[in-house]
Amino acid sequence: MNKTFAVLGAGMQGTAAAYDLAQFAEPARIKMADRHLEHAEKNSWRVNDMVGKAICEPFAVDALNATELAAYLSDVDVVLSCLPYWMHPRVAEVAIATKTSMVDLGGNTEISMQTLKLDEAAKAAGVTLVPDTGLAPGLVNNLGCYFVENMDSVDTVRLYCGVLPQHPKPPFNYKLTFNVEGLVAEYEDQAVTLTDGAIRLVPTLEELEEIHIEQLGKMEAFTTSGGTSTAPYTLQGTVANYCYKTIRFPGHCERMKIFKDCGFWGMEPICVDGVTIKPRMLWHKLMGDALATFVDQDLAIVRGIGIGKKDGKDAKWQIDIYDLEDPLTGFTAMERLTGFSCAIYAIEIAECLTEKGCLRYESAMKSTKMLAELQKRGVEIKFKK
Repeated sequence: MNKTFAVLGAGMQGTAAAYDLAQFAEPARIKMADRHLEHAEKNSWRVNDMVGKAICEPFAVDALNATELAAYLSDVDVVLSCLPYWMHPRVAEVAIATKTSMVDLGGNTEISMQTLKLDEAAKAAGVTLVPDTGLAPGLVNNLGCYFVENMDSVDTVRLYCGVLPQHPKPPFNYKLTFNVEGLVAEYEDQAVTLTDGAIRLVPTLEELEEIHIEQLGKMEAFTTSGGTSTAPYTLQGTVANYCYKTIRFPGHCERMKIFKDCGFWGMEPICVDGVTIKPRMLWHKLMGDALATFVDQDLAIVRGIGIGKKDGKDAKWQIDIYDLEDPLTGFTAMERLTGFSCAIYAIEIAECLTEKGCLRYESAMKSTKMLAELQKRGVEIKFKK
């Protein structure tokens, strides 16, 4: 292909994405940037060692410095933004100015809408931008769109996803596998759904249900934000019901709801003993550090259920992904399903297989092809019809 890719954020997901590009994109170069050069160096060398060639180059870049970022992107064909979700639109503006195509990991639908508003500018620059190309939002919506692509008609899509420790530790039975800011956003912001054909915003940490996972037994699922991304808006008129829930070990939702109900995630400053602080920032620090200290291998569960018609008959299809941390590469299940998914879309853009402009995730690439690409990477996907 001989294209130059850039990764912003040389953390867990960014490193997995760079590895995937090195393996499948036939790149000329992969530039890996982080605010801290030593971080970019460490993970560039890790990828180079795994693939057996010096394909990744480390850079120190402040992604919020437009001048610095523009210089970094000046010779880049596609950039993968693996930064905290709120930074993506700012990166997108610079990417368009430098005529660089872009994908990001998303995480907040309202933020992704800001990127999508840059459509005309992206078209004028001749580039493609696709937000929300991670796991959830991202891959989980490929399951929903697979039903739309392959069934005659679809009435209901129910999506589920969870990344969890293989050996859960009370009281939360949870391992932090991505930025704590994104976790709180999922638990605090409203979820976007389709209900009886209408867009509906629903509270998070609600609609608790029991769900059975073959490898784990009884689990729980509840509403969280961001997972559906823009799909409800795109599929309105085609699908009547479209929703997403997060999977956790039983009891997790109730414990997290205590923090939400008691105001621990508030953003209004409060004064405590003469010190002014935002409750959410304190929670980010204390709980983020506490969850991050729990070390364990992870597992990822992704499930999609589609109810509709096929060949004139009622049909209920189910797709399941159960992925574990890879002992050969050391990539966690979260890194594999998030980083690899992001890289697949970046490759699709680099091969000039997408339209120009800012594209909604579910419109940028056929989900049937996306799932086939994931299978090429050793991810087992079970289809039940």
